[in-house]
Amino acid sequence: MLRSLFSRFGKKEDPMADYSMVKTDMHSHLIPGIDDGAKSIEDSVTLVGELHRLGFSKLITTPHIMSDYFRNNPENINAGLIKVREAIAEAGISVEIEAAAEYYVDDGFVSKLENEKLLTFGGNYLLFEVSYINCPDNIDDIIFRMQVQGYKPVMAHPERYPFWYNNFNRYKQFRDQGVLLQVNTNSLSGYYGMEAKRTAEKMVDEGIVDMIGTDCHHLRHIEGLKRGLSDKYIKSLVETNLLNKHL
Repeated sequence: MLRSLFSRFGKKEDPMADYSMVKTDMHSHLIPGIDDGAKSIEDSVTLVGELHRLGFSKLITTPHIMSDYFRNNPENINAGLIKVREAIAEAGISVEIEAAAEYYVDDGFVSKLENEKLLTFGGNYLLFEVSYINCPDNIDDIIFRMQVQGYKPVMAHPERYPFWYNNFNRYKQFRDQGVLLQVNTNSLSGYYGMEAKRTAEKMVDEGIVDMIGTDCHHLRHIEGLKRGLSDKYIKSLVETNLLNKHL
């Protein structure tokens, strides 16, 4: 949905977007107390309400799973999801919410991949991230293992990994391997700095963005999402056929 804004002189300005055309936010941290996202159920309700007001009709929340830091699993994630569903229903917020996970590719990930049923969303999409310091040397092999197990790998916020800023071709190589690329909407608003913004913009220009996600952890992210609504790249993305619309 687009709404027109008018200046005080009556001149029609460029329309501001909302996220209703995207429909689904597939990356967030809304289950309280299990990672670095929502701290309390009250936080969860507030963030869900704000995302719904921004136009999202469905949320897929994705708590971190890290072997050494956030030792979450399907059991505690799904238990937390039930609590969030109950709280937003009591608050009268009419939004669908599901849960998957954001898997950190660390030493324990391959073991999980080979021995556990991982949390996915949509058409068996598996959201994963890597270290911001360096990418694992065996990332191509790990991606292949995901695919052998029947998962469709989705790389979280590739535009935020500084080691690829001077190697943009790497993003295209990942897509050639069958990896889907998910850009954080707030990267385009400048929230994570100019390098991430420029990289995200180039990804949009090159047509290699498959999904967008808010990666919402707290109200500062909500404010960034609101500021970004007038950004031309965000307006362009919400009108394209992102996979979000089919989740």
